[in-house]
Amino acid sequence: MTRPRWFTTLLTGVAALAAATAATAVAIAPAQAAATLTQVTGFGSNPGALSMYAYRPTGLPTGAPLVVALHGCTQTANDYFANSGWQKYADLYGFALVLPQQSSANNANSCFNFFQPSDATRGQGEALSVKQMVDYAKTNYGSDAARIYVTGLSAGGAMTSVMLATYPDVFAGGAVVAGLAYRCATDTSSAYTCMYGAVSKTPTQWGDLVRNAYAGYPGPWPKVSIWAGSSDTTVVPANADELRDQWVNVHGISTTATGTSSLPASTTRTVYGTGQVITYRVQGIGHGTPVDPGSGVDQCGAAAAYFLDSICSSYRIAQDWGLATGGPAPSPSASASPAPSPSASPSASPSPSPTNQPCFTASNYAQTTAGRAHQSGGYTYANGSNQAMGLWNVAVIHTLRQTGPNYYVLADGQC
Repeated sequence: MTRPRWFTTLLTGVAALAAATAATAVAIAPAQAAATLTQVTGFGSNPGALSMYAYRPTGLPTGAPLVVALHGCTQTANDYFANSGWQKYADLYGFALVLPQQSSANNANSCFNFFQPSDATRGQGEALSVKQMVDYAKTNYGSDAARIYVTGLSAGGAMTSVMLATYPDVFAGGAVVAGLAYRCATDTSSAYTCMYGAVSKTPTQWGDLVRNAYAGYPGPWPKVSIWAGSSDTTVVPANADELRDQWVNVHGISTTATGTSSLPASTTRTVYGTGQVITYRVQGIGHGTPVDPGSGVDQCGAAAAYFLDSICSSYRIAQDWGLATGGPAPSPSASASPAPSPSASPSASPSPSPTNQPCFTASNYAQTTAGRAHQSGGYTYANGSNQAMGLWNVAVIHTLRQTGPNYYVLADGQC
């Protein structure tokens, strides 16, 4: 039977549509599944009997940084992953996360045993278990050994102090949130004494405790930031002062601040030295990790028990560690004042450029006061181009070239 021409045309069209649909299906089939928090076993001898969880953003290349995040008492690795905001920045800036998890079998409240010498000594217990997790990540994820960082809340913050003191050769930096100085406590009783009342020692006494944790270690020492809520009654804010004294002494820098910044949520950021030690004091919050739910680049996390709606600490910590290189700039919402007076800062010196565009060489502080740059969150950004210039202080010096009205670009070595 001879088919009508319209029927043949219809069959041809259906075949073409089917082929196009199949091609589309083939094109989208290889899409990778979203990354998830995954438990890892067999990461080492694990003398501290901890569990390891890891998160690797889809497509993360080798050579990326690694952040170790330690939960607080009564929490789990998933709690910290879901609420702290670290997943957002792992995805945004490209780094892996390792989240150790304590068990009630080790501690009734699932607190890391930072106060037990057997768990807070190099080469032993929980400290060694966390270090083995880092080794696993370096071997299996290709994590950059020079860009490994650690942070944690409460007992996790105190355990962060342990890791920084016992393995300064492993970590480039750390952030202690509502935690304690290293070896403030050596048993359960002294842990409560530190938490509720703080223990006063001289900076040298505190520093010696860290230096003795890895005797003979020549440095360099990790950078440390310290977070405290003004209304914290679980780990009183005075502990932040002891932590500051400990690490300022270890770094051999002055206890006199070199700069202060006012951040959102009534937060004061204070810098010591050139940023080796930084303190963040958040007014009006109690015991917990500061978060700031929202979609802004400097917003993160979810409010929950021990996750306090105030400022996104994870964002600020990532900035301090330099993890945000190449990422979006923060919201220009902060105001700042130098401390001490920057009267000794170099004055800007304009010099001609080959293209007759004026250049200005000055400290980051001087560039902002001259109106060529602005600061946010303690960091400096060129006006117009918004290029990152580093810490907002009198020590960091850059050359800016003016290429238009209130538009400046970095021109170090080019003018």
